[in-house]
Amino acid sequence: MGDGRWRRTGRALIGVVAVWAVSTLTMLALAGILPDFQLQSDDGDTVTRTAFTAAWGAGAFGLLSALVWPVLVRALLIVPALVLGALVFFLNGSLLLIALRLIPDGRGTADPETAVVVAAVMSAVASATSTALAVRDDDAYRRRLSRLADRRRRRSGTPGGADRGRGGPPGIVFVQLDGVGHDVLRQAAADGVMPTVAGLLADEAGHGLTPWSTDWSSQTGASQLGILHGSNFDVPAFRWYEKETGTVMVSSRPASALELQRRAIARTRDGGLLTVDGASRGNLFGGGADQLALVLSMAARRGKGRRSRAGYFAYFSDPANAVRTALSFVAEVGREIGQSTRARIRKESPRVKRGGLYPFIRAFATVVERDVVVSAVIGDMFAGRTAVYADLVAYDEVAHHSGPHSRDAAKVLTRLDRSLGLIAKIAEQAPRTYRIVLLSDHGQSPGETFAGKYGLTLKDLVRAGCGLPVPRSAQRTRSASEARDAVRIALHRPVDEQETERSARPSEPVVLASGNLGLLSFPDIEGRASREQLDSRHPALLGTLADHPGVGFLLVRSEEHGSVVLGSGGAEVPVAELTDGEGPLAVFGEGAAEAVRRTDTFPHVADVMVNSMYDPVTGRVHAFEEQIGSHGGLGGEQSRPFLLWPRTLADPMDAMAAEGGTPARIPVGAETVHRILARWLRELSGPQVPLQPAGFTGAARVDMPFPGTDEELLDGSGVVPGPRGEGA
Repeated sequence: MGDGRWRRTGRALIGVVAVWAVSTLTMLALAGILPDFQLQSDDGDTVTRTAFTAAWGAGAFGLLSALVWPVLVRALLIVPALVLGALVFFLNGSLLLIALRLIPDGRGTADPETAVVVAAVMSAVASATSTALAVRDDDAYRRRLSRLADRRRRRSGTPGGADRGRGGPPGIVFVQLDGVGHDVLRQAAADGVMPTVAGLLADEAGHGLTPWSTDWSSQTGASQLGILHGSNFDVPAFRWYEKETGTVMVSSRPASALELQRRAIARTRDGGLLTVDGASRGNLFGGGADQLALVLSMAARRGKGRRSRAGYFAYFSDPANAVRTALSFVAEVGREIGQSTRARIRKESPRVKRGGLYPFIRAFATVVERDVVVSAVIGDMFAGRTAVYADLVAYDEVAHHSGPHSRDAAKVLTRLDRSLGLIAKIAEQAPRTYRIVLLSDHGQSPGETFAGKYGLTLKDLVRAGCGLPVPRSAQRTRSASEARDAVRIALHRPVDEQETERSARPSEPVVLASGNLGLLSFPDIEGRASREQLDSRHPALLGTLADHPGVGFLLVRSEEHGSVVLGSGGAEVPVAELTDGEGPLAVFGEGAAEAVRRTDTFPHVADVMVNSMYDPVTGRVHAFEEQIGSHGGLGGEQSRPFLLWPRTLADPMDAMAAEGGTPARIPVGAETVHRILARWLRELSGPQVPLQPAGFTGAARVDMPFPGTDEELLDGSGVVPGPRGEGA
């Protein structure tokens, strides 16, 4: 054994002894503070005896945490993530009770409730001590993780070795800040909310920033499918109804995500953006990566292919990570309760309900998902993987309920910025050079909900326009009254609720919402319903919707004129003749006409597509869901996400031109963004990256998007096992 290895071994032993000593002192201090925690016999002990008891207990707790905890977490992979977070404290306390029982002569005792507190404090102190030691020796920490990464690569057969060093081709990390619009990012950087991003933007020679324009469906399902798999064709919204099967597709449902991924691969005949040595972290879709963690589409797979929870195991197998994240989880729940209470007291407007399970859902998105994903990305960089794509959803979740420009959302941006800073610092120590690209999948547009503004939901308005019964609260609104008057005039007779309920039940529509985009489908009408069919069955419906002040425009198929866009005051424009800045689309900005035209070609476009109003002065829209920050349709910031890239990569517009894209002022559509990112990958890694532009119809290799087994993922999940995750 060489001198260097002896020194490293000596430092490791010193680190273990230091953590043990600090844990012992912590246990002694807690025994003196907490009345229900005892380390002495009833007759009392000498200081030396008490110290020995504390050292024994601290050592036993440390060994149990290292040996038993990973087994417990692996066994609990079947437990929902939110429940697992709550169990962290209980399990840690149970390990402490076992450790106390291992102390000779039974001198260690604690009540179960006290054991939970003691275990949490000891885990946190041990983690902080390990971190302090690691900070003093960054090179040793990097070498340890590099060795772990090498072993993982050898077991999984992933390319590695000397050619993967910092002198080889750079890798690339794509970090998606879910829901952060271009203007929000710039403002946050200018206000000092995101200092890491501000530093990148200040270095104009080193980094570039551009907005890009989403498709009509401005939501993660459509955008991320297009970015990762090169096609989001036939994804009209976040959720939609498919008549041939009678099912509602929901982008956040595992089975739907898996089916959308399958359709995209079949259409492009390519596995995705990450097919060569790639990692997909926290995404809806796999992107063809062979390293997957927290990928929604994986949750729908059974057997060995089901690997969506493996990232949780790899992260929570370290009890310090588990306790730290659990404490942050509890703090975030308290933060949300405090913020929502303050909003109610101040009678802030607009405002939506934020009770029930929402505080826990928010804490999961802003703490658990962030910690696990950031840790996985760091592990991927130390493993030297070629391409990593990770989604951080924290801002999007909070902005939906607090507003995209709220103080609550700004605080989340600050915490995300710290995570970006950590990733950037780790990239400097990784075994290969990395380019870090930041992007978002959509923005968010503010505004009071449709129901909050008008007193009834879109579903209520549709039912009223069809002459169907609506809730009593909706009946008293002006919108419902006008709709019923329109029905009475159209039918030339009073509307009897019981009669219409009996006669119209077969044609009751399915009404779905995707932010400020609404979708109406009539299940008993085969294929896509026409305007003429709807006018015959429900003569007041389309007029009621088009003339409502909360509705911007409708898209519906006409047997006579082809598909048409309807607006208020009887406005009607054939889709083929749509022009930006004119007619019902006048306020929706550049690209709106083409976005509507493209969606009109989808096989599963709804019978009636309803886009809410948009005020270009205030930027407001009206979501058809309970959201005061929304996205999903056209109107405002939701359609302007961002792309921030190092200028060592080709300018996006040049990359578009090289890929045969149509001339435009900014990139348009998620499929275009896919081609830009694919171009960058080829620039860095050479022609071995087997990617084809979206829509390619020639012969191409079809990569299986889900190779590997559970064990391969658990061994090579990329999640950092050491103490550096606390900065995430």
